[in-house]
Amino acid sequence: MDSVSESQEHSQHQGGETPIQGHADIRNSHEHGAIAVQHFHTHSIPLDMEDIERDWDKPIAEAGIAAKASVIVRVGLLDLSAGTGSFRVREMMHRIAYPLGVHVRADVNLTDIEAACTDGKDRITEVIDLPSTGVNTERIWLLEHFADWFSVNLGEESMYHVQPEVSQGLMQHLDAKDASQVSADLSKQLRKEEKEEKEEAREEAREERVASRPGQDAVLDALEDASRHSDPGDPRAHQLRVHEDDWSQSAMTQSLAARAADEQAREAEREAGRTAGAAESAVKPSRRRKSKLADSKPPKEYAEHFADGSSAANGRGSRGITVRQAHHRLDMIEHRKPLYSPAFAGLASAIACASFVFLLGGGPYDMIGAFFGAGLGHWLRRRLFKHHLNQFFVTFVCVALAALVCTGTLRLIGLFDPIALQHDTAYIGAMLFVIPGFPLITSGLDMAKIDFPSGIQRLTYFLCIVLMATLAGWMVASIVHLNPTGFEPLGLNVWVNGALRFVFAFLGVWGFSVMFNSPQRMCLVAAIIGAITDTLRLELVDHGVPAEAGAFIGALLAGLLATAWRSSVRKGWLAPHFGYPRICLTVPSIVIMVPGLYMYQAMFHLGSFDTLTALDWAFKAFMVIVCLPIGLAMARVITDKSWRYDI
Repeated sequence: MDSVSESQEHSQHQGGETPIQGHADIRNSHEHGAIAVQHFHTHSIPLDMEDIERDWDKPIAEAGIAAKASVIVRVGLLDLSAGTGSFRVREMMHRIAYPLGVHVRADVNLTDIEAACTDGKDRITEVIDLPSTGVNTERIWLLEHFADWFSVNLGEESMYHVQPEVSQGLMQHLDAKDASQVSADLSKQLRKEEKEEKEEAREEAREERVASRPGQDAVLDALEDASRHSDPGDPRAHQLRVHEDDWSQSAMTQSLAARAADEQAREAEREAGRTAGAAESAVKPSRRRKSKLADSKPPKEYAEHFADGSSAANGRGSRGITVRQAHHRLDMIEHRKPLYSPAFAGLASAIACASFVFLLGGGPYDMIGAFFGAGLGHWLRRRLFKHHLNQFFVTFVCVALAALVCTGTLRLIGLFDPIALQHDTAYIGAMLFVIPGFPLITSGLDMAKIDFPSGIQRLTYFLCIVLMATLAGWMVASIVHLNPTGFEPLGLNVWVNGALRFVFAFLGVWGFSVMFNSPQRMCLVAAIIGAITDTLRLELVDHGVPAEAGAFIGALLAGLLATAWRSSVRKGWLAPHFGYPRICLTVPSIVIMVPGLYMYQAMFHLGSFDTLTALDWAFKAFMVIVCLPIGLAMARVITDKSWRYDI
């Protein structure tokens, strides 16, 4: 059907008169014009601009300011789209700009960045904006590795991870679905090679010592080895000690002095060799490690990328990477598919919300209702977001579905056990999957860094999502006549209750981490931190500590544990592939502390015009909400100098 016929059919369907041919052409041109404008609109300066394209295959350090700024600002855009705070976006942009010799001044808000870049000769200002906001912790993690890969290839040191080889290899495997497994394989390979290097160095040192001193030192070594491996009760041990005593004291002194001098000389040679190697190339591993990386056989599915990365490194020299290579890797990071399907994400949401209900005091029936409601609600949410629908509309629809499914499940169970009909508060637990924990926490962190525009925008976004969710929940409760009076006490033993809290806190944080698109290893680390902190918080509240103080202590401990985890990785106590961004560990671990029950109760009583009770619940929620980001910010002030001082 041609466009004119479509226009006529639409007009007849609406009850209007059939337009004449001229009017149809005008409408058709308007429609095509709107489509053209929509396709022409972009959220950043296009990469096919002439001043960028002419430097496309040029080393980025030698490119013009436009090409440099395109990479700097795009990294900030990807980090912002992943849901992180403005302070991290600025930090990431500065990390990319530093090795390029570019100064950046950026204003970062919830969905837009205005950045002015200069390299001392030229300057450029770019303004970019996002159509929406979301959370993707895998992208935050990969961008840290990109920053290290970028810096090391431009002759600077790595900034986020102590072993740049992991970042170098990971950037060659961005087409792999499970980048976390790739990182683990690379880390395991590097640790194995380091162990082999130490063994070889120890063996070489021993051979040199024996070969250089076949006389007195050989006798000393033989006596030492014999006495070390002999039984103290053996008569031969006494004879060995006698021989050692009979040995000339002056000979032993000379031998030990010669050995110490040789050791100092070898140490000086090794230090000189390390200094020369570092001066030759700051980005290359040691020759022995490089030869082993070249000789070792990586997994078959990664072999092509290992070869590509090694050839690129060998042919790079001092030229660094090109603008094309940088954008190619950013393309791969941007277009990575979600780690989990909508069905698996729905299952994780069901587990998280059911666990949340138990931590709030709910029983088995409450958990079952929340499980099915939250699972179907988040599954639909993922399906609708795939079509880029408005977030507030999606939130309203999915919360209403979750509440209805939860209520329907309990009514169905009530046919067999009438007690299930009394669990009216369970529907609140089914709606907790929409709590925007990332914007809430990052808003507080931004304001702690005196970035009030970004912090207020994120807090406003949080309040808008909560308003839509609570409004949908109140409408469902009014239609089906629910009365959420709270959960009945379970009456569990103190130790059993504490153990169950730990288990369900672990499962709840794991589920929220999956919803944030965290790799499984990152999910497990965050779940361990969340299980410890949330169990401690609940136990403190049970012993009389105010809920607000408990939230502060829990958030503070989560921040300290995340910092300790990352420091352990940097010091080599943990494998390098466990070096996850702090925000990817802390936010999922304290999202489960957000008082969703308080907020939904406030809206329910407000809808019933019980304003005093509504204000009581609202202020309780407000105090806990304020204490959570303050606790995280306090942990950063304690452990991070850049947060401790205003510079």
